[in-house]
Amino acid sequence: MQPTAVTWAVLGLLGIKPMSGYDIKAAVDRTIRHFWAASYGQIYPELKRLEEGGWIAGTDADRGGRARRVYRITAAGRRRLEGWLHGYETRIEMRDESLLRLFFADTLPPGEALGLLAARREGYRMMLAYLRSLDDGEGADPPFVDLVYRWGLDYCEWGIAWCDRQERRLRRAL
Repeated sequence: MQPTAVTWAVLGLLGIKPMSGYDIKAAVDRTIRHFWAASYGQIYPELKRLEEGGWIAGTDADRGGRARRVYRITAAGRRRLEGWLHGYETRIEMRDESLLRLFFADTLPPGEALGLLAARREGYRMMLAYLRSLDDGEGADPPFVDLVYRWGLDYCEWGIAWCDRQERRLRRAL
């Protein structure tokens, strides 16, 4: 079975604990969505595919009168996940609509184009405030969850400083 873009997110989350598709989507939205998004339209077909491939197993469970299926990772799925975790292929994909706007900003008057850079800086500030709000002060996260959290904080701080430097540079040049 060929992994898809969402395979590793689903397997990784199920490697932590059994979950329903709804639970997986909620966990994605709470944790990894800032760097690896997944929609219901991706998660549910992937769950079916992974179950058919024997990488996960599902059982029917009731929840408040609603039928749902709870999935757990199988030994085969855990081997695949661990193989991927130990793999050397690293693909960094960036999909950033704000950068796309900046790329085409030369089509705008300079003041409006600089406004796009200011909006990007504000986006970094908002994301930084949001990430800081996630720290509830009730104990440490697992070490590598904390590592990724700190990457997000540093990335936002770098982004704010980058926007400041580039705005000064562009104002001198325009």
